[in-house]
Amino acid sequence: MQLPEWTKPALVGAASGAVVLAILGFTWGGWVTGGTAQDMADKQTQTAVASALTPYCVLKSQNDPNRVAVQEELDKAASYQHQAIIEKAGWATPLGGEKTNHVLAQLCLTALENKS
Repeated sequence: MQLPEWTKPALVGAASGAVVLAILGFTWGGWVTGGTAQDMADKQTQTAVASALTPYCVLKSQNDPNRVAVQEELDKAASYQHQAIIEKAGWATPLGGEKTNHVLAQLCLTALENKS
C-alpha cells in the first residue's frame, strides 16, 4: 500500500504541535499533574483546618495559666523563634491531637500579634 506524499509532513506537524501544546499548557496554561494537584489540595486543606482552629488557639492562649511567662518569652525572643514558642506552649496543638500543627502555630501567632 502506497501512502500519499503529504502523510509524513502531516504526522510530523501533528506530533510537533502536540509537543508545543503540552509545553505551553504546563508552563503557561496552568496544567498540572495529578500529584501536583494533590499536593495543592493537601496544602489548602491544612490551611483551611488551621484557619478554623485559630480562634481555639487564641482562646487556649488566653486561658493558659502560664500565658504571662509565655508572653515574656515571646517579647524577649527573636521573631523567627516565636512560632516555636507557641508550639512549645501547646497552643497550636489541635483539640485531641498529640502533635502541634505548624500552620496553626503561624496563624495563631499572627492572630495574637494583631490582637495586641
